[in-house]
Formats: sequence, C-alpha cells, structure tokens
Amino acid sequence: MFKFNRKIHKAVSDFEMVEVTETDGVRSMHLGSPTIQSSMKVKDPYALVLAYSWGAMSSLLFKPDASKLLLVGLGGGSIAKYVWKFCPQIQQTVVELNPQVIQVARSHFYVPDDDERLQIIEGDGIAYLQQHPGQCDWLMMDAFGSNSLPPDFCTQAFFDDCAEALTPNGLFTINLWGSDKKFDIYMQRMEQTFDQRVLMMPTGKPGNIIVFGFNAELPIPDLATLRKRAQEAMQTHNINFPDLIDRLQGANPNNGKEFQLGG
Repeated sequence: MFKFNRKIHKAVSDFEMVEVTETDGVRSMHLGSPTIQSSMKVKDPYALVLAYSWGAMSSLLFKPDASKLLLVGLGGGSIAKYVWKFCPQIQQTVVELNPQVIQVARSHFYVPDDDERLQIIEGDGIAYLQQHPGQCDWLMMDAFGSNSLPPDFCTQAFFDDCAEALTPNGLFTINLWGSDKKFDIYMQRMEQTFDQRVLMMPTGKPGNIIVFGFNAELPIPDLATLRKRAQEAMQTHNINFPDLIDRLQGANPNNGKEFQLGG
C-alpha cells in the first residue's frame, strides 16, 4: 500500500535541523537526517509507537517505586508525555539542548506545559546531572543526534557521572543502537561503572537496545518477580511487558531463575 509522507514542519537553527513528517496518521520527528527520533499517533498522542520506548518503560519493572525521573533528551516527547499521563507518582525533569526540539515537541507533539510533575529545561544534560548528584532515582538517557549517540554521552567519565546523579538505589536506563560498532565498548564501560550490574534488552532486529544499570543498593529482581510485575503492570499500561522480559532473558546470562552477571 502506498504511504504518503508529507513534511509538515522544518526548523533550522544553530543546532540540528528539526523536521516533522506525517504518514498514515503517524507523526515523526527527524533531527538532520531521515532517521526517526520520535513518533506519535495523531489520534492517540499519549500512546507509545516505537519499540524502543516500550523497552525504556520496562524500567518500571525494575524500579516500581520510582518517584523522580531525570530524562536527558526530549525528542518528540513520547516518553515524557507517557510518564506524565500514566505515571502520576513520578516527578520528572527533562533536559534538552536544542530549543527548537522543545518548541516543536510542544507545538506538534502535544507535550504538556510544565507543572508540578513535569519540568522541561533547555540546557546541557551532562552539566545538569553533574550539578545535581544523588537527586533522581531513575535516570534515562535518550539523547541521540542525527545519526548516533553524541561522543560525550558514552565515555567512562560520563557513565560514572550518571551513577553519581542517582540515589544509591537508583536505576540508569539508556537507549543505544544495536548496530553501533562501539556497543561492546559502551557495555564494558557501564559494567565498570555499575560493578557488572547491567542488563540489556533488544527491542527489535535490527534495532535499539535498552541497557539498564543498577546502583549498588537496587536489587536486581529474579525472573519470577519480573514476570509477576509484568503481568500486574499490563493492567495499567498498554505495553507487552511479558514479551520484553522474554527478550531480556534471551539477551543476558541466567539460569532460568536469576540473572548471572559478572565473573
């Protein structure tokens, strides 16, 4: 079936060009390339469209008591909107470097205005987390450029800063390209930062991989606990969490009951 892809917005600034396209009722944001950064169903703007965002929200299975989220990278605001709509217990701060992204997220993707549970800050995400140590119990990195993760967002020092920004029982979540040639290097750095307490979740073939890092005082649930939480979470979230747990189990060493990390 022929799909009509029409451009509905284009903004050029000192940062990457922000483009918005729409195809068959799905609106997408692009940053300087055809790569889709974020997508939204126009008739269901709070639903999560892209598979990576489902994986990112499975963070709730590891940290069901999360109350303070720091999200670095706004994009079209899919995750920020979802948390605002469906996770009222969470206060979130979103840091986005490109002011055009913030403007377009609000004008074309229905990102709500700031309130007591949502604050969007224009600024440098790395500087922000360095200036606010120990203040969030869930930190999510979703800061892709036009084609890849910015180099400053994958150094050893950066991952160490991420751990420092978390509470002792905090969870780190990052969205990576599975095809990135340096993926294994990034994993090794995260394993060093989080003392081998790292899990990865493929969300498609090929596609994005969500990586979770557990600070020292956050227990890693066994598979039975995760599956129980997945079933419970589906009562309030339209996300196939059991399938994501299958993907998680298939991608990480385990004995069928618990993950076996390090060594």
